[in-house]
Amino acid sequence: MPRGGGGRGKRSHKGQRRQFTEPEDLKAQAEKEERERQWRKQRGIESDEEQEGEGAADGTKEETAPPAAVAKPASGSDSSESESSEEDEGGKAKGVEHLIEVENPNRAGGKRNKKVSELGDATTTLSRREREELEKQEARRRYQQLHMAGKTDEAQADLARLAIIRKQREDAARKKDEERRAKEEAKEVAAKTKGKS
Repeated sequence: MPRGGGGRGKRSHKGQRRQFTEPEDLKAQAEKEERERQWRKQRGIESDEEQEGEGAADGTKEETAPPAAVAKPASGSDSSESESSEEDEGGKAKGVEHLIEVENPNRAGGKRNKKVSELGDATTTLSRREREELEKQEARRRYQQLHMAGKTDEAQADLARLAIIRKQREDAARKKDEERRAKEEAKEVAAKTKGKS
């Protein structure tokens, strides 16, 4: 049975090594494409890609090529190498190569040293969650202050409930006191009546 599940379904490339194109390889490939383009231009053959590019970009590809490369015919590999070295040294860059920065994304970037003046002025930027948490805490603190002052609806309802309970307790205490006095008076009256008989 062949490896990879017998050839059914899609294959996963997860366990494989990563491959990065080296900047030198990119330059060599771009130079090769440029030489082929120049050769086609000399012969009068235009590719479909160039026709589409010229229609969309209005001839920007021709403008980016250095005038020395257009004027000199590429007769062999020696002349093309000398042209490319001349272009690298001082002429305009070909295409969009100079705009694209090629680097390894896995490479750790170095820390940027800050000036002492920047360290003092640095403001801490909070994430959305941290900012919301701080706002919640601040709102809770403000509510507690208003609640302690009795200005919230909940605090006013609590105070009203407490007043009702206090009144009920006072009434219950008064009734108890009256009942106790009534019992004492009843005992005194009973003792007086017993003493007379």
